[in-house]
Amino acid sequence: MDFKKQLKEGLLTKNPVLAQLLGMCSTLAITTSLFNGLGMGAAVTIILICSNVLISALRKVIPSQIRIAAYIVIIAGFVTMVDLLLQAFLPDLAESLGVFIPLIVVNCVILGRAEAFASKNGVLASAVDGLCQGIGYTVALVVMCVIRELLGSGTFGGGLLGENGAGIQIFPADFAALQMIMPVGGFLTMGFVVAGFQWLLRKVENKKKEGSK
Repeated sequence: MDFKKQLKEGLLTKNPVLAQLLGMCSTLAITTSLFNGLGMGAAVTIILICSNVLISALRKVIPSQIRIAAYIVIIAGFVTMVDLLLQAFLPDLAESLGVFIPLIVVNCVILGRAEAFASKNGVLASAVDGLCQGIGYTVALVVMCVIRELLGSGTFGGGLLGENGAGIQIFPADFAALQMIMPVGGFLTMGFVVAGFQWLLRKVENKKKEGSK
């Protein structure tokens, strides 16, 4: 287990959203406020860790012919627990995220890590992988949330900061581009964020190559 390497993969080289382009449905739909991004990121991280641990522990028991079905059942169990906990203790977040919490069951981020990592590695390494991938996913969501909320509403920290969770008003809402918190804004933001991320990765790689010469 190499924590530094796994963290680098989760945040950069194998970032679920910005590098692997997984979980696009929820990413585009809920990234309209910081509250939503942090809530979804935390939920996915918890489910990633728990499902990775259990799948890793059972990897030698689950027959390969039914492994995908078994993974989905395990993931669905943890998603149900998280969904019920949100409804009980954070009803506002549960209402805001809506159907996208149950849809975590089929989120490619979680199923992909179960198949690519947890099914082939030990429990501790799988738990660390779930944590690192979850952090990377959360960071990507937060970046998109901040951009879309700021440009679309003129606020920062919606659902968390400001009076009644309305967010801190950075500039008047009259000057905001409402389209940024609509579906088209999600696609535009995603495109620019991914492009900027890939440009940054290539720049870092080129510097490393130049330094090694």
